[in-house]
Amino acid sequence: MVRRQHGSGGKDRPVYMISVAAELAGVHPQTLRIYERKRLVQPSRSPGGTRMYSESDIERLRLIQRFTQEEGINLAGVMRIIELEVEKEKLEDRLADAQAAATRAERDLAQEINEFRKSLRADIVHVPRGGIVKRDAR
Repeated sequence: MVRRQHGSGGKDRPVYMISVAAELAGVHPQTLRIYERKRLVQPSRSPGGTRMYSESDIERLRLIQRFTQEEGINLAGVMRIIELEVEKEKLEDRLADAQAAATRAERDLAQEINEFRKSLRADIVHVPRGGIVKRDAR
């Protein structure tokens, strides 16, 4: 919902001027300026300074409209929801990193245990009397 990376294509490519974005989102252009001041949406700017909105921006604007119009949430509440969503995504990223690190550590530990077991088998022999003796280092 929240991640933004203006790249060379896709949903994050800025293509809509404010009048078109407002029409697509079903709001007045002045509403978009208010949302920008409140940092609910952050459109790109053209070299000439024109606000340019991406498809992701339009989706966010529609979500804000749904929250405010259908759910009755005020802009402060919407801002808090967006902040929490950003924090959730950061935590999900950290969790994924931690899980990957744990998987690598488990794999490395299993490999070390196997190597240790192999070294034990190579150093110990059974003698006919049932005792265990260490082989001489070669």
